[in-house]
Amino acid sequence: MEDPELKVFSILFREAYSRCFGVSLTQPLTETEGKLFQQQLLDHTGLMVGWRSLKNYSLFLLSEKEKENPSVASMDTLARYVLKSPYTNELERKRNESHHPYWFIYRERHLANAISPDVKLFSFAWVKPILAAVLLLLAAYTWYQRKSTVYFADNFKDVGDKAMTEKEWQVLNKDDIYWPKHGDIPKALTLFTLTGDNWPDSTSLPQIKNLVIRSLPRGCFVTELHIEDFIPAAEWQQAGLLLMEDTSVNSPSIRLSLAYNDFFGGFNKPQEILVQAIASPGAGGKPEEFVHSTVLTLDSTVSRSMVSSNLKKTALRIEKKGNSYRLLYAGGAGANSAFKELATKEVGITPAIYRYFRPKRQGARYTCGAG
Repeated sequence: MEDPELKVFSILFREAYSRCFGVSLTQPLTETEGKLFQQQLLDHTGLMVGWRSLKNYSLFLLSEKEKENPSVASMDTLARYVLKSPYTNELERKRNESHHPYWFIYRERHLANAISPDVKLFSFAWVKPILAAVLLLLAAYTWYQRKSTVYFADNFKDVGDKAMTEKEWQVLNKDDIYWPKHGDIPKALTLFTLTGDNWPDSTSLPQIKNLVIRSLPRGCFVTELHIEDFIPAAEWQQAGLLLMEDTSVNSPSIRLSLAYNDFFGGFNKPQEILVQAIASPGAGGKPEEFVHSTVLTLDSTVSRSMVSSNLKKTALRIEKKGNSYRLLYAGGAGANSAFKELATKEVGITPAIYRYFRPKRQGARYTCGAG
């Protein structure tokens, strides 16, 4: 007999015992009790289960005897007794009910309970204090995060030396001709692209003139640059964001920029304006270009007005979480163009400085804002 059936038999025997004696089964049947139980079954069902078998069943169910295997006929008799079935005898049962229906009726009713785990009442009394503690911890963490988070934004409405210093901006490698023009357009920072780069070059040292820098917070951060009216028009003329570990131009870095390109390794292709991202290990190591996303292809179908309209407003964003950097770009005629993700990359640098840079060719002018 399978274990679930033994569990059903245990329920059946205990119920029959309780009906016979009026108490729960807590100890094995004595000989006298066995004979009394046998007689009760005979009187109510017309069928007999031997008193020794009944005693052995009680020993088995109370774990004081080796495993028993009760017959289907005995279980059917006990089920008839519990279910108060019509009186019969062995001959009638053999002739009309040899399939022992009452046992299987009882078995079907109780089998689900026999194979299901015991259901224990569960107290939720602890939930409220635990929930309150979690909410308090969450509130404390949120307060700490807000208190420790550094927010900074500058729309460059005042670009005087005093205002720039108060907002912790620094300018490296000032150019005597072009830096004095940084306030030419009211309520904006105006910068010019000048010869120079942080890209390793055998012919010249890394240098970027009029490099506007500011320190970054430790850990995670988001830095964003908004540019207006910058249309690069000469080889690798570009402007954008440069994240570096220190103030030396040759330090490990990530840069994200809007740039012009007309070099395709000898292939004949139209010039392009693109968004480019470069990761550099610093110390003269070989950089890696991991974003090269074309914004405009400058072929015969693109008019000057189309270029001006599409590059009227440009925004670049870098989001850092751990060693993961997410780079985004937005551009168009309006300031509300949606950002598009360019790439997410794991880079093992710890930037402490971000900069606005304008390497390579001289002559382009643009205004910018920071967030």
